Amino acid sequence: MQKLTVLVITHKDYEFPISACYRPIFVGKRANALKNEGFYQDNSGINIAEKNSGFCELTGLYWAWKNGVFENNEYVGLVHYRRYFAGKALDLKKKQIASESELLTILEKYDVILPRKRNYFIESIYSHYQHAHHVKDLNCTREIISELHPEYITSFDAIMQGRKIHIYNMFVMSSEKASEYCEWLFPILFELERRIDITQYDSYQKRVFGFIAERLFNVWLVYHQLTFCEIPV
Repeated sequence: MQKLTVLVITHKDYEFPISACYRPIFVGKRANALKNEGFYQDNSGINIAEKNSGFCELTGLYWAWKNGVFENNEYVGLVHYRRYFAGKALDLKKKQIASESELLTILEKYDVILPRKRNYFIESIYSHYQHAHHVKDLNCTREIISELHPEYITSFDAIMQGRKIHIYNMFVMSSEKASEYCEWLFPILFELERRIDITQYDSYQKRVFGFIAERLFNVWLVYHQLTFCEIPV
């Protein structure tokens, strides 16, 4: 059992942190072409790699959940190849990012490490989605939650009426909590996938399941009243 693995979601070869806790995972169409010892690939084992264009970094999260990463670590995290939690101990491309010891020290006091919230100031989370994406997909998500997990509706509505959320689907938390989150999240997204038609969406809007998950992560956090530490990205 390892202490911590932080997945670094990437679709290209890049400069990655020199630290045992950071493990790049190649996602998307180029995963086969980017074989590298010590790097994970989201198209091996039990996977949903073919959904990457719509699910974004979540194909990497799903792979880790289904292929032993959670089971083999006390804590797990998800960051991006150009987005990390800021720290003082590790240098990457002239930026300082959080080391394993820094992250673990925070987790002694908090349930989850999160990026600082984005404040939409003049509009709600719901109205922002309405202006930026296809709001019928968010409405459909609410219907699904009301059917599968009605106890979450109050938290869902509170997030949608608010103006601040954590974005990027980034976190570090216990593997146990991450597993509980995945068990809740993915059935909702798969049901949403069955109910909506995205064939006419452009490549940006086809990332709908990643966009929806950013909102749902906040719903899950609020419902479970988890304590969190916000860190700059």
